[in-house]
This record gives sequence, C-alpha cells and structure tokens, in this order.
Amino acid sequence: MTGPVISVRDLTVRFGASVAVDSATFSVGKGESFGLVGESGSGKTTVLRVLAGLIRDWTGAASVAGHDLKRQRPRSLARMAQLVFQDPYASLHPLHTVDRVLGEVAAIHRLDNPNERIEAVLLAVGLGPEFRFRFPHQLSGGQRQRVAVARALILEPTILLLDEPTSALDVSVQAEILNLLRRLRAERGLTLLLVTHNLAVVANLCERLAVMRRGRIVETMDAERLRRAEPEQAYTRQLILASRGYDRANAAEIAFETEVG
Repeated sequence: MTGPVISVRDLTVRFGASVAVDSATFSVGKGESFGLVGESGSGKTTVLRVLAGLIRDWTGAASVAGHDLKRQRPRSLARMAQLVFQDPYASLHPLHTVDRVLGEVAAIHRLDNPNERIEAVLLAVGLGPEFRFRFPHQLSGGQRQRVAVARALILEPTILLLDEPTSALDVSVQAEILNLLRRLRAERGLTLLLVTHNLAVVANLCERLAVMRRGRIVETMDAERLRRAEPEQAYTRQLILASRGYDRANAAEIAFETEVG
C-alpha cells in the first residue's frame, strides 16, 4: 500500500458532554515507531482504542493499513494490527496457562499449526518452552508482558498498538521490554504506535511523537528534538522538565511557564 499505515484526521471522541479527543490529526508511516505522549486524561489512550476498534462512536476520519475505520472492519484487519495492553497483571486470565492464552487466539482466528506457532512466538519474545504451561502467577511482570506481546505476535501483525507497555514494570525490566520491541520491529518490519506518559521511553524507541493535552495534539516533533529539549510549545517544555524529576530550578521554571502559557 502507498501512503501512511495509520492515518488520523480531525478525530473527535465525546463521552456524554465530555470531549476526550478534540480534532486530533497525525499519521504514521510504514515501519515507523511513533509516540503519543501526554499526562493521564490527555486522550492518548482513547485514540489508541479507536484505532483498535474498541471505541466505535467518534467523528472525523481514521484508517489503519488502508482500511477506513468508519466502515465495517474486515477480519483481516485484526490480524494486521494488534493491541498490547498496559497492565500485564490484568491482561492475562489468572486461571489460564500461557499455552491456553496463546492457543485461544490461534483457535479464534483458525490458524494452522497452532503448536508450532505457540513455540515459535514464545521463542521470539525470549521465553523458552518451559514457560508454555505456566500460569500468570508463576511469571514475573516482565515475563507476563512478554506473553502479552507474544499473544499479539501469534497473528503475525504488521502493526502493534502499544498502550503504556512498560508503565507497570520496574525500570530494569522496562529496558528489557523496550529492547525486545526494538528487536522485533527490526526483525519483522513492524510499525509501532506507542502511547505513554514517559518521555524517556519515547526518546528510546520512537522517531517522532505527538504531544497531547486535554484531548488536543499541541505539538508534533521528532525524537531528536525531544532529546535536545527543544520543543516549540511551553506545555511540551513543562513535560520535559517534569520528566527530569523535582528540583527547585525546574519547579520554578514549570510554575512560571504555567502562569504565562
């Protein structure tokens, strides 16, 4: 296909009288890793849920892999674009083994050779065959998130929609998952759309990002400019300063820019 793999134009989502997403516009190219960044409640996860087909009531235009999301979603789209949820503790059924978690996806989508697929995808995410018949409580947080990634990969998608994939993990484990995603992207030619509040994660994994505030995209920039701390908008500068942790100088600068911004 030509053109962007993910395209969003004037996307607006309302929940009653509340506007969760307000005229958001961005696009993601094939093979690109793109970040949606913002504080809690900024609307970034709502955008992701629209693209995953979990929210159907919205206005504007959106397409994934050339499919207009306003029309009926073909079954093939679910295989092309897969969502990895935020919390590896909540996204896996506590009474289902890893084998059952992956096997159910294979059965629903009528995949051939399910046993071979399960073994291959576990190896792809760095888990050996000994993990196949374990329950979630027998896995660490990082191992659970690897299973969540494997569940998405078993359908051999070309797009991964990632909802805060490292936020529930310790810092050292976060690095492992980011390295895993980077390797999988290179090996499989994946396009990544990453939702996060963590600017360090975006700078590590993405080439470009959009910054959201109160449902609106206030700035789109490349990650190199983020790493240089050279945003155009005061709000983005506040996020950068806040991500460095508390100190008096940063706190004073944030307070000043909040007053004048």
